[in-house]
Amino acid sequence: MVGAAMARPVPAASPRRITILGATGSIGASTLSVVRDHPEAFVIEAVTANASGTELARIARACGARVAVVADKAAYADLKAALAGTGVEAAAGEDALVEAATRPVDMVVAAIVGAAGLAPTYAALSAGIPLALANKECMVSAGDLFVAAARRSGAPMLPVDSEHNAIFELLRDRPRASVAHVTITASGGPFRTWSLKRMAAATAAEAVRHPNWSMGRKISVDSATLMNKGLELIEAHHLFALPSSHLDVLIHPQSIVHGLVALTDGYVLACLSLPDMRTAIARCLSWPAESRRQAERPLDLSAIGTLEFAAPDAVRFPALGLARAALEEGGRATNIMNAANEIAVESFLAGRIGFLEIARIVEQTLDRASAEIRGAPASIEEAVALDREARRIASGLVLPAPGAARGTNA
Repeated sequence: MVGAAMARPVPAASPRRITILGATGSIGASTLSVVRDHPEAFVIEAVTANASGTELARIARACGARVAVVADKAAYADLKAALAGTGVEAAAGEDALVEAATRPVDMVVAAIVGAAGLAPTYAALSAGIPLALANKECMVSAGDLFVAAARRSGAPMLPVDSEHNAIFELLRDRPRASVAHVTITASGGPFRTWSLKRMAAATAAEAVRHPNWSMGRKISVDSATLMNKGLELIEAHHLFALPSSHLDVLIHPQSIVHGLVALTDGYVLACLSLPDMRTAIARCLSWPAESRRQAERPLDLSAIGTLEFAAPDAVRFPALGLARAALEEGGRATNIMNAANEIAVESFLAGRIGFLEIARIVEQTLDRASAEIRGAPASIEEAVALDREARRIASGLVLPAPGAARGTNA
C-alpha cells in the first residue's frame, strides 16, 4: 500500500496525539468515540469543521482539544464566543485550517467531506504526518499528487473506509505478484431492488436512509447511486497501485464481507466484520500496533445465516460505469467527475433535480469538460482550480426535472 508499506513506523507514543479534520461529521464522531473509550491511549490536539462553530466548540471542550478551527470565517464569532474562558484556541479560514493540519502530532484523521479536504490533507501528508484517510476525494481528485507526496515524506496513508481498510489488512506483507484480483463490496444502498421508475421519484429522505451504515448525507446519496463504489475503485487504484483491470465491485447487502483478495493460486481471502466504522478507525489510530478496541458484540455468522453476493446493475446504477471510465482515462477525468458529482448531489439534496439526474449531470460534465479543459493537474493548486472549473460547468447543467421538488423531503 502506498505510504504504509514503505514508510517508517508511526512512533509508539503513549498517549498518541491526534488531530481530527472534519470533527463534526460521522467519521469525526466515530473517531471521538474511539478516543473516549481509550483516554489512556489518545489525546486530541486540534479539531476542525467547515461552519459549525457552536458544535465544534462543544466537541473541543468535551475532548480537551488545544485548538479548534472553522474553515468559514463567518462562523468564527460563534466559535470564539463558545470557547471563551476555556483555554482552547479558536481560529478560522483556510490558512488556519492548513496550520491545524500541520501541527506536530502522531496522526491526522482526514475526514473533511469532498474537495474541501484537499489542501489541509495534502499539507499534513507533505509535512510527514501519518494520515488516517477518510476523505476519498483526495485520491479521486489528486491521487497522483498524494501518492507522490507520500513517497517524498515517507508518511503512511492508512485507509479508514471499511473496504480499503479490509484490503490493506489482506495485502499486508503479501508479495504483490501473488495477487490476481481485488474486490470491494457494496451494500447496494437503499435502492438496490428499486425499479428505474421508482428511483426517478426518490426523495432525499429515502436516499439518505442507508440500510446498514450511519453516514453523512452526501456519502449516503453516493451509496444510493453507487458512485461511492466508483470513488472507492479510484481510491483503491492509487492506494494499492492496482490497475482498473485488477479491481472490481460486488454487491453484498449484509455489509459483513468488506473486501476480498484473489490470489494467483486460486485462494480468495476475505475480511469480515460487523458494519461499524469504529473498527477500521481504531485499527488506523493504533497502527502498526493492534487495535485496543473491544467489539461491542462478536460477529455471529450463524445468526446472520446467509451472505448474498451479486454483480452491480449497470443500467440502474450508471455512476459506477462513469467512475470506471474516468479511472481509465486518468487524473483529469476523475477530478472533473468528482466535482460534478458533488454539485449534482448537492442539487438533489436541495430538491432542484431528481435522483436519476445525478448521473446525467456527471456524464454531461465529463463530456463538456473534455472539450474545454486540457491537461492533468500538476499541483494541488491546479487540482483545486480544475475542481472549481468543473463545478462551474456542472452547475450550468442543473436543470430542474419534473417532480424534482419531491427530493426536498429530507
